[in-house]
Amino acid sequence: MDTRTPLEFLLTRRSVPVRFMAGPVPDDDTLRGLLTAAARVPDHGKLVPFRFAVLRKPAIDRLARITRDVGTAQGRDPDKLIKQAAAFGDAPLTVAVICTPNLGSPIPLIEQEQTAALACLSLVNAAEAAGFAGHWLTGWMARDPDFLRAAFDIAAPQAVAGFVHLGTPLQSPPDRPRPDTDAITSWVDR
Repeated sequence: MDTRTPLEFLLTRRSVPVRFMAGPVPDDDTLRGLLTAAARVPDHGKLVPFRFAVLRKPAIDRLARITRDVGTAQGRDPDKLIKQAAAFGDAPLTVAVICTPNLGSPIPLIEQEQTAALACLSLVNAAEAAGFAGHWLTGWMARDPDFLRAAFDIAAPQAVAGFVHLGTPLQSPPDRPRPDTDAITSWVDR
């Protein structure tokens, strides 16, 4: 369990690259708690415009294969396909957060997509706060109709808001450059 204060955690958390993850992964009860935390996101209209697909190793390996097969059929860069498929192949556990917008709702589509994206971030943060590693990826696969049909039997407007890979960190990831908060902040008084 993480001992940092919540603010310290948010100021210092870092995603662990999938290649630096291994087992053990959260057990089903722990994962259920992480998913419950991930679902507690701002949700205008209380639509819950997302679903979780928990992918165990055989399903993850299938997504790696689909990535290679669909990407090759579409003529995508073979070197990039190797890396993209490896993100699945290296993952000990993956949760696909599938955006399931309600187009009949008066809530704008972008707000529903943002809610699904927030569920991805909340899942990464919950996993890391519980001592696991988390990494949120998307890529072309998240919205590609051929991939989505083969992988999840879904079609637009549904899409993957994120593939959240989970495991145990093998090492601490190096920090990366962070934005200069003063450079991106305006203080508006009127």
